[in-house]
Amino acid sequence: MRHRIIPAGEGDDYDWAQDHVVVKSPLEVSDGRVTLVEDTLKPGFLLARHHHRSMVEIFFILEGVVTFAFDDETVDAPLGTTVIVPPGVWHEVACPDGGRLLTLFTPGGFDNYLAELAALPSNQLDDPDVIRRLGERYDIWTA
Repeated sequence: MRHRIIPAGEGDDYDWAQDHVVVKSPLEVSDGRVTLVEDTLKPGFLLARHHHRSMVEIFFILEGVVTFAFDDETVDAPLGTTVIVPPGVWHEVACPDGGRLLTLFTPGGFDNYLAELAALPSNQLDDPDVIRRLGERYDIWTA
């Protein structure tokens, strides 16, 4: 495989109500090992409590303060902080004032989750069972 350059502002782009995600390293460029996304969190961002059975998430804060709530502590992560969440660790992520971060997922595949989520008809986006089943296919387990 040849090297790949993704210029600033480019990559598969998903603009949601609470955040704007740009895929910087899709699954196929690493033989499934990683997915890297740049995530602009809109004010009021809240990602509900969940965990992963095999996926590791590594967050690097680029702007703002992002709050990570774990079962045993809550951490406010400012600019330059790296937060590593191993498999099996329940976590919730909030950013009341908005922020920006890079997130590395390993194994990769989160980009495929975003693509499937974006392709859902609006009536299915509002169905918690559909969203839960889709999440579980991509190792996102909710409480």
